Formats: sequence, structure tokens, C-alpha cells
Amino acid sequence: MEQDFRIEERLDQGVPVITVVGEIDVATAPQLREILHRVIAQGQSTEVLDMLAVTFLDSTALGVLVGGLKRCREAGGELHIVVADARIRKIFEITGLNKVFPLADTLAEVGAS
Repeated sequence: MEQDFRIEERLDQGVPVITVVGEIDVATAPQLREILHRVIAQGQSTEVLDMLAVTFLDSTALGVLVGGLKRCREAGGELHIVVADARIRKIFEITGLNKVFPLADTLAEVGAS
């Protein structure tokens, strides 16, 4: 059974919030990469990635996130990740990426709604 995957974009107090729903894997990660790169190219160096509805991510997804973070920081900004699911957070912990990314449990923690 194929899961519903979608990405939504919006501005919250001038900061882009990218909401991802579903699984981020080898099939869907390129869509996320494209959006992260486009937002940075449009001059927005700080982004919020809302992963509250993400149910799975693989190594391809992690690579996209690291690449997005690098681009944000090169432009003088940051890539904030909002993730509450313990299974998804565990992936960040196991890989040590919880020390690299600013992780938040809620959108409110990063100043978004």
C-alpha cells in the first residue's frame, strides 16, 4: 500500500515553513531537496522543516537534510527541524545528527505556528 506523501509550503512571520507528510525515502527525497534548494535560491536562508507528520525517513532523506542545512548555513541561516515522533528522533540520535540540527518538538519552539 502506497502512503500519501506531500509537501506544503507557507510563510510564517516571513520564515518559510515546509511541511512534509508521509515517508521521506529514495523515491520522495528528491522532491524535498528541490523545494529546500528553491527556497534558499529565493533568498530565504532560514527555513523550518515541519516533520511532525513524517512516518519514515531513510539515509537518502538524511543526505537531503544535511545538504539543505549546509546550504542554509552557507547563506547565513539555519534549517530548523520540528519532529516529535520518538522513532524519527531516534534516527537523528543514532546518527549523531541531533547534535548537528536544531531539533524542536513543536512549531512554537521555533517561533512558527
